[in-house]
Amino acid sequence: MSVILEVKDLIVDYGIIRAIKGINLTIEEGTIVAILGANGAGKTSTIRTLNGVVKAKSGKILFDGENITNLEPYKLAQRGIFQSPEGRLILRGLTVEENLMVGAYSIKGQTIETVNEDSTVLKVKKSAHKVRLDTLEDVYQLFPVLKERRKQQASTLSGGEQQMLAIGRALMGKPKLLLLDEPSLGLAPLIVQEIFKAIQTIASQGTTILIVEQNAYQTLKIADYVYVLELGKVKTEGKSADLLKDDQLVKAYLGG
Repeated sequence: MSVILEVKDLIVDYGIIRAIKGINLTIEEGTIVAILGANGAGKTSTIRTLNGVVKAKSGKILFDGENITNLEPYKLAQRGIFQSPEGRLILRGLTVEENLMVGAYSIKGQTIETVNEDSTVLKVKKSAHKVRLDTLEDVYQLFPVLKERRKQQASTLSGGEQQMLAIGRALMGKPKLLLLDEPSLGLAPLIVQEIFKAIQTIASQGTTILIVEQNAYQTLKIADYVYVLELGKVKTEGKSADLLKDDQLVKAYLGG
């Protein structure tokens, strides 16, 4: 698999406070990579820097080989990086479907190649509007409850439904890399399992995922590779299957 995102010696400061202290990360295309750690470890600062909301003091962020360090979020979206933020940030006053369509603002028309029965290649042009509608149906298949409530005010949804909406809105941009910031925050265990199952489905369909989480056990079960942060540094890293077997590490660094 090819590397889709590479972080080199990333340093992030908030005034005189150094939140990220020279971390290095590598994410391979088509994988789920997790950043875990206790409160204050630097997880959210890392993901917000990758999304352009927080600016790096130094270091490099490479996406598909291109230096994207400190680009504005809309420019990152144009390249295929979308985030489902901590706290969901649902747009009040809009319906569920209107919230979803906001996430599709950057979608453009596409040319799709299909193969006929006689093996000839047929090119079909799809308008941006058609691509948006098709993507909307994909989101509704992933989260059927959103289709049921598509005309409902988004602010009236339950916490779990709002999290589905936040993820669905990010998916509307057809991301190459999906950033998930604390998707299980404040949710009941059964809903958390449903959200994590959806994350696995998204990854199986070809989207690369970087997830920042405090829920260590659930995340280790679905991630391919894990970085554990402690006070702005990478304390340990490895395949999730290996870290999941290390009870001492989980208790010490992951709150298990």
